[in-house]
Amino acid sequence: MEEKQELIQTLNVDFSINLPDGTGMDQLHATLSQYINHLIVHNFTQLVNLLYRLDVNEKKLQQWLLENTAEDAGKIIADLIIERQLQKIRSRKQYKQQDDSIGEDEKW
Repeated sequence: MEEKQELIQTLNVDFSINLPDGTGMDQLHATLSQYINHLIVHNFTQLVNLLYRLDVNEKKLQQWLLENTAEDAGKIIADLIIERQLQKIRSRKQYKQQDDSIGEDEKW
């Protein structure tokens, strides 16, 4: 499966948003940014819990927010979420490929 499709599916589940399969990265980013801005205003605790569950680097987030005070916080957070989710997708693929290369008699 293509990384973008996996990302869309993951974000649909994690954020309960319904992005169609053919959604482009710009639309995905815009929708996620709007959703995050909504959480910032209406349910900050839920946003913090999501960021923790998604394993978004807190120090990196703080640094990016401090360095980009003129930019919309929702966009910055969306960038970090997308970056982290893509890292996870790539990591799973890498370890699956390594696991597939191990012979059956050598697997646990």
